[in-house]
Amino acid sequence: MTFDNLSRGHVESVKWGPFVKGDILDSRAVGEALALYKPQALIHFAALAYVGESVEQPLSYYETNVAGLFNILKAMREHTIDTIVFSSSCATYGIPEAVPVKEDAPQRPISPYGRSKLMGEWVLMDSAAAYGIRYAILRYFNACGADPDGELSECHEPETHLIPLAIDAANGKAPPLNVFGADYSTPDGTCERGYVQVSDLADAHVAALKYLASGGPSARLNIGTGRAHSVFEVLRVVEEVVGRPVPHHIAPRRPGDPPTVLADPSAAENLLDFRTRYSDLRTIVRTAAQMR
Repeated sequence: MTFDNLSRGHVESVKWGPFVKGDILDSRAVGEALALYKPQALIHFAALAYVGESVEQPLSYYETNVAGLFNILKAMREHTIDTIVFSSSCATYGIPEAVPVKEDAPQRPISPYGRSKLMGEWVLMDSAAAYGIRYAILRYFNACGADPDGELSECHEPETHLIPLAIDAANGKAPPLNVFGADYSTPDGTCERGYVQVSDLADAHVAALKYLASGGPSARLNIGTGRAHSVFEVLRVVEEVVGRPVPHHIAPRRPGDPPTVLADPSAAENLLDFRTRYSDLRTIVRTAAQMR
């Protein structure tokens, strides 16, 4: 069962199982859906997830991302569901002190979005201690790409992610790309990020569910590859895949952008026996480009 208010999602993307239109801020609707379908576990993806928007609309982010989680957890208790996989973010780390980032790195988020996700982690950990809820917290490191089979695509409005913006700029569907800073302490001067393909993310959630179902204790895990790619490297691969140059401008740095952010994925590899299959940069770009 998929439960979504469709404010950012798309009903045509629900291809497997029933769909219920509802809002996680409506505790009654959440409870009714759980009573009807009686799931054994939940995967909680529902959130607002634009960093810039969170700065402009912090109350909306805390309401949806934190109060919405309250409703989910209260409904789980009422319907005796004790297992949840929670979508968190590398944004909870803020500007990392060291890379690659391990799970025990200090969490000092610098945006309302990152803080709302960290609050969600705290709520889950406190609920686990008090009520016996078992969780897997998965901290994504830059989700990207699209379904390799071409059934599901990335569809955001507005689009803020580097790879689709670069593809659209190359195809003439968007203005020239802004590259925010080319004077960082990286090999080519642009920011470096780790990326994880969405199909690999899906596999990570399945692995987390299996881990919890087999009796594994609650865990907080980074989901990434351990590899970083610079902005200019992404543009080069987009140009190779699309066959056109990516028009771009060098713009000033954005406040708070660290030079390099990437995950240490070893904990997820060891605990979940999880390995990425689609997260090499060329596959990421190819799957994204075929759907735009």
